[in-house]
Amino acid sequence: MTHPRIFKPPTPLQAACEQVDAWLESPRVLLLSETNDYWQVLRQAVIEGKIQGPLVHDARIAALCRHHGIQELWTADRDFSRFPTLSPRNPLL
Repeated sequence: MTHPRIFKPPTPLQAACEQVDAWLESPRVLLLSETNDYWQVLRQAVIEGKIQGPLVHDARIAALCRHHGIQELWTADRDFSRFPTLSPRNPLL
């Protein structure tokens, strides 16, 4: 939302931060984070997907979802189809 080459005009940083703060105040929001077992899940995702370079970030997201039992990810990024344990759904279609 704050990227000036993608959004015209981009969302001001302060407004973007305030929106994230508002989301985090919701009792229905749960932040996913790495645990001690996370590395093994990420390692498997990287190897299975033959991941390298900038796709490692996508592998981190996919592994985090897998680690927490999430099977569906809403995204317009087609790269997530590389991860067989995650079902990507494009909410824009």
